[in-house]
Amino acid sequence: MNNNQYRMPAEWEPQSGVQLTWPHAATDWAPMLSDILHTYDEMAAAISRYEPVLRVGQPNNDTWARDHGFITLVKDEDEAGADRSCRLLDFRFNGWGEKFPYMLDNAINQRLYDEGRFRGEYVDCQDFVLEGGSIESDGRGTIFTTTQCLLAPNRNQPLSKDEIEEVLKERLCAHRVLWIDHGRLTGDDTDGHIDTLVRICPDNTLLYVGCDDPHDEQYRELHLMEQQLRTFRTADGRPYRLMRLPMPRPICDDGEKLTVGAHAQGECLPATYANFLVVNGAVLCPTYAQPDLDEQALRIIGQAFPGRDVVPVDCRTVIRQHGSLHCCTMQFPAGVLRGDDELAEAK
Repeated sequence: MNNNQYRMPAEWEPQSGVQLTWPHAATDWAPMLSDILHTYDEMAAAISRYEPVLRVGQPNNDTWARDHGFITLVKDEDEAGADRSCRLLDFRFNGWGEKFPYMLDNAINQRLYDEGRFRGEYVDCQDFVLEGGSIESDGRGTIFTTTQCLLAPNRNQPLSKDEIEEVLKERLCAHRVLWIDHGRLTGDDTDGHIDTLVRICPDNTLLYVGCDDPHDEQYRELHLMEQQLRTFRTADGRPYRLMRLPMPRPICDDGEKLTVGAHAQGECLPATYANFLVVNGAVLCPTYAQPDLDEQALRIIGQAFPGRDVVPVDCRTVIRQHGSLHCCTMQFPAGVLRGDDELAEAK
């Protein structure tokens, strides 16, 4: 099969649905289960206004569908007008470098595929660790990722950076990889997932998080990341359009409640406005009960995605487990996800 016929679509292309892997009492959500179930209900309701939701209730260790879900490649119509087809890439998920239990999560894709939930070719990529939150695609053959994550311990050693890049290009049918060498949020368990830092948007636009406080421990790394983004060029040699997102005020968890601001107490959490989800006709954006900064972030994201609704989703409960909105979800391109009626007919 010719790899050149396939590509990893951009997130803003037409979708058939979004996966949510549901929280339950046997996950780390147990101490706040009522709150997170309410948040997931809100996420599902917001998504379902625009497209179907695949609610996964199979055995699972955790709920981060972005990182254990299929990464999908599409093949557009050929000259003869054949239907679009796809590949469902099942990469190995290992708990972000074996930090947390993962075996149940790593088995979800195969179970869903065996149930007939998807159209397309299942591709076993279990020989390589790759989380969906660690990569971004422009839909035209450029993949963005971070060195801190893909070169982190217990993922794909002893492969070198060059060897990992070749795997990415081969498996994702990409022409090039742009590596971001700086940037990581305090409290991040993922070793610097790109979807917490930099997102690719239409018209060669990069939305990225910035920090203006030189006393913030994240300031230097994010400043260096911003400088590097200025050096990036599109495939045809043009600079990217850069749009800077604000940084939420520090949010910490003292074990009982969240505290906010410069004097916040407890464990620092990786709140970020970059962790938005694009669906058909809308962008769902994380908010953190900081009205001025929330409103600023919603406005900037709306400018990057003109013509789409901008839908706020309160993610204060989600970040208590060190993720946000995009981390909870995985979108599937148009023509991939089977509806319940179609699935019943197929059986």
